[in-house]
Amino acid sequence: MTSLTRRHATELETIAVTVPADAVMAYEDALSVVCSTIGIFEVDDTQILWRVEGVRDLGFGEAELTAALALAAAVSGYAAELERTRTEAEGWLARTYESFPEQDVGKRFVVRGTHLEGPSTSRRIAITLDAGMAFGSGEHGSTRGCLRALEQVAHRRPHRILDMGCGSGILAMAAAALLRRPVLAVDIDPWSVRTTRQNAALNGLSALVTARLGNGWGTPGLKRHAPFDLIFANILARPLCLMAKDLAAHLAPGGTAILAGLLNSQARMVVAAHRRQGLVLERHLTEGDWSTLVLRRPDGSAGA
Repeated sequence: MTSLTRRHATELETIAVTVPADAVMAYEDALSVVCSTIGIFEVDDTQILWRVEGVRDLGFGEAELTAALALAAAVSGYAAELERTRTEAEGWLARTYESFPEQDVGKRFVVRGTHLEGPSTSRRIAITLDAGMAFGSGEHGSTRGCLRALEQVAHRRPHRILDMGCGSGILAMAAAALLRRPVLAVDIDPWSVRTTRQNAALNGLSALVTARLGNGWGTPGLKRHAPFDLIFANILARPLCLMAKDLAAHLAPGGTAILAGLLNSQARMVVAAHRRQGLVLERHLTEGDWSTLVLRRPDGSAGA
């Protein structure tokens, strides 16, 4: 996928897909390639199907959208049909701002949009994001779970930190702000890498957060920074299982991995894949239907 420069247009289009819960994050990332805001809604009270929708300039980035949707289908194993609806531009931005108020996450963080006037009055660590870039804004249960998990392992003072699949960079920024340590943020999507860099600059964290384009554990130069004391991987259950061996190989003895992007029903499968690599489950956090796993590599473990 290529990095796109969004333009301002008088005509907008809402695009949407209806997908199972375990495909939500893949399609959220896909739509974010061309959309300036993403929303996720339950289709009904069964919590089985979810609607992922975004708003874009009419006709913007059609080729890139097609490629992103194909990637989402391959990653999630679910091919979704794209819905398209013309959207009135007037009043749309105001509604977007209203849907992104300042929000507390865990005990130590507050996430706020750039549209909010003045500094935060909270005594928490503030992470500021563009309200129009809703993916990775702290509203999703997986993101919230990762921030809560970070709070619980911060006392270990990890030195080498990796955010694998960084999205908006919110986890990398939170770790950098809380621990005052350098963080390497990697994503396969050029737009996510650029967004992470912009958000890091917005929050005064450019000196600590390095965003790099790469394909997972095969990212050039990644091994030079390993082994890591703390790894975030907020991705999807199936890729997490497939990448368990690589994650364990890059995790330092005594190091911690925070894994998310999985449903509660998928937690056992992901834990089992990482136990086979010598990692031990320390905590299992939940936010609604979503699980966050905190695993640790014991000191002296071979990490096969």
